[in-house]
Amino acid sequence: MPEDAPVHPKSRGAARRAQRRGPTMEDVATLAGVSRGTVSRVLNGANHVSSASLEAVREAMRQTGYVVNQNARSLVTRRSGAVAFVLSEPQDRLFEDPVLGALLRHCTQLLGAQGRSLMLMLAGTPEERERVLVFARAGHVDGVLLVSMHDGDPLAADLLGTGVPVVVCGRPPLDGPSMPYVAADDRGGARLMTRYLLDRGARRLATVAGPGDTAGGVERLAGFRDVLGRRASARAVARASEYSIEAGRAAMVELLASCPDLDAVFVASDLLAVGAMQALAAAGRRVPEDVLVGGFDDSTIASATTPPLTTIRQPLSQVAGELVEVLIQLVAGRAASSRVLPTTLVRRASA
Repeated sequence: MPEDAPVHPKSRGAARRAQRRGPTMEDVATLAGVSRGTVSRVLNGANHVSSASLEAVREAMRQTGYVVNQNARSLVTRRSGAVAFVLSEPQDRLFEDPVLGALLRHCTQLLGAQGRSLMLMLAGTPEERERVLVFARAGHVDGVLLVSMHDGDPLAADLLGTGVPVVVCGRPPLDGPSMPYVAADDRGGARLMTRYLLDRGARRLATVAGPGDTAGGVERLAGFRDVLGRRASARAVARASEYSIEAGRAAMVELLASCPDLDAVFVASDLLAVGAMQALAAAGRRVPEDVLVGGFDDSTIASATTPPLTTIRQPLSQVAGELVEVLIQLVAGRAASSRVLPTTLVRRASA
């Protein structure tokens, strides 16, 4: 049967019969109206499969209840069918930062649609990093999605040494090896927000920058300085120690001391912006009447602040999709290039 054969409707009875006796790949192919080879390609990464056939196969799998026999597949392919989502942060960051939660959710859904499982592994301590490396060396995962890396962290290089394909979310560590990555345009997004705040009438613009050992912290501050040039004085910049509400609050207190006449602030993440807005409220500064506030990420928290936060949107679902696509290409032994995705401005009441 040709790859793009038309999808013929099948009776519900055929799906029920397949469920009763245990659905096979042939049942899925028959119900979807495609060849067995097409089903196999979908299960192994949907390469060279039309969108119509891909959707038909997934619907047939849903109707029949077909589940990949991972043990049998592993014996043939010598692959585990699992991908590790390695978070190089303390455990509490995963639950506090909505960006990390969204990436994890999207990647889990995308891999699940391909019959692959996602394993969350924390690498915030030396002991956790060693467990990740042992797990990778043992062949328990086919690839690694490496999230929230810091400059100076040897984990990326150590993982490459295991022979397991690795894709980094965000720019890889500057002092580490070259490897494929997927990132939002942090610098371009920061320029966009800085120009917007100036257009809104800001005259004394400051910034709460992210940690200096992270790609976001470096690139977003660079975008801010691109626009302001010499006006971006040192006293108008406060660096947060981490991406957290507490760190945002502390950095904003520092800014109010060094730059008390500020009338706008670009904050390098929505989570930091929550803390910054708390510090402004405690100091009796109203948002946006006294101080315009702009964030970055457009995470779920941005629309829940008071007032709702004007921010830069990272296309998190697209970032997750590109991460998974690049990793699957590497797992299949094909070359894959890095990708940088555009960001957009989301206007709300804070600026």
